[in-house]
Amino acid sequence: MALATLLAAGGAHAEDSMRCGNRLVSTGDGKDKVRTLCGDPTSVSFGGTIGRRATRLHDHAPVRLLVLRPAWVELPVEVWTYNFGSSKLLRKLRFVGDELVEIRTDGYGY
Repeated sequence: MALATLLAAGGAHAEDSMRCGNRLVSTGDGKDKVRTLCGDPTSVSFGGTIGRRATRLHDHAPVRLLVLRPAWVELPVEVWTYNFGSSKLLRKLRFVGDELVEIRTDGYGY
């Protein structure tokens, strides 16, 4: 019980989805979808880049042999903040590349 009270009293916590009016965005959605459903964020902060393993397709001519090779790519990290007013919690959406990877709440808006 003490742990539950401590967690409830804490600040931000992560969620899998967020409502924008009667619309719903979820982790895994792209920036265009989020912007279309929720509008422009109140603010955007840039958090550098993160390396992620990707698969690249290599074409070895003249034989036309296609080979899949793992590679590292640097993806930009952005945090979009939505302020829905003083009676609602701020929402912070973290994107890696174009993908929404985390939705957090953070105190009441203004």
